[in-house]
Amino acid sequence: MKWRSAIVHDWLVSPVGGSENSLKEIFSMFPSPIYTLLWNPEAFQGTAFQDATVYRSFIDRLPLSRTKFRSYLPLFPMAIEQFNLAKYDLILSSSHCVAKGVKRHPDQLHICYCYTPMRYAWDLSEDYLKDAGLNSGIKGAVAKYFLHHLQDWDVESATQVDHFIAISRFIAKRIERIYGRKASVIYPPVETDFYQIGRQKEDYYLAASRLVSYKKIHLIVEAFTKMPHRKLVVIGDGPEMKKLQKKAGKNIELMGYQSNFVLREMLQKAKALIFSAIEDFGILPVEAMATGTPVIALNKGGVTETVIDGITGLFFEEQTAASIRDAVHRFEENDTWDPRMIRTHALQFSSGRFREEFRSFVETKMAAFNRVVE
Repeated sequence: MKWRSAIVHDWLVSPVGGSENSLKEIFSMFPSPIYTLLWNPEAFQGTAFQDATVYRSFIDRLPLSRTKFRSYLPLFPMAIEQFNLAKYDLILSSSHCVAKGVKRHPDQLHICYCYTPMRYAWDLSEDYLKDAGLNSGIKGAVAKYFLHHLQDWDVESATQVDHFIAISRFIAKRIERIYGRKASVIYPPVETDFYQIGRQKEDYYLAASRLVSYKKIHLIVEAFTKMPHRKLVVIGDGPEMKKLQKKAGKNIELMGYQSNFVLREMLQKAKALIFSAIEDFGILPVEAMATGTPVIALNKGGVTETVIDGITGLFFEEQTAASIRDAVHRFEENDTWDPRMIRTHALQFSSGRFREEFRSFVETKMAAFNRVVE
């Protein structure tokens, strides 16, 4: 029996992002209509989604929704629940916000690929209020009231999901803690074929990220400013750029935003990638390892599941400049890093592996569900 399936994704405003890359692979395996809060078709010309059937919510028609859509956060639950998916047998949600909360009936199977429980409702709620200018006054009090109810909705809407798949064991633990639900783990796809081993190394360390506060790039810059004989290259742009320009020593090069081709070349030539954020999975460290480049990373979050301490990189324990400096010193004491071994390890996170595991999971769960229904 051929399943009628639908895909639900939070929003599609830019093709650049880890969740969009995972969605691309899911869509390639299960070509289906896509339901999403917002859809920017111009941004997806030339991508796998340009000819997709996409249904968008009423939020897409609201003023400034393409650029200020997070301001409509209190409306997201209502918008996602208004989609009518009654004609489908299988719902595949790709969710880091509200996509998992789409309504379903008992004769449908809902599998959620969960990047994280909604951060706006939980650990990033204060950042959301600050960025939106809603951290004080009457508007701030109203916003906090809505965020509290958003937490309740987020937990309750988890009951719409039959099976959760987490992108890491780190996220599986968050799902269990917040929703009280067990989750299987399928690591997201990484384009390891694109990130090949380079020909030679150069004498610099690399950090790359969107320059926002929680990525903690400023700690890396601070650490290397106090190591003037070691060069650091930073790729990325964002609100923290001016702050970093003031903080950076002469041994630090801020390159701004660069294409994936430049990023690949810089990863190939770097002595190591420095990674100081607490990430749900952390695609960049895997991309670095796919080029044979070791990773110096904070020993927290999803990166602890991808980097092997002493073999494909090493960890530092604290989110401080001093801890980063100590890790660099320890890294330079080890001159036996094997690029081929590091790349071989990274290949287990390839796109092909993701497709194989995800397809098998969906087909197995759907077959079992159909037997119960029949």
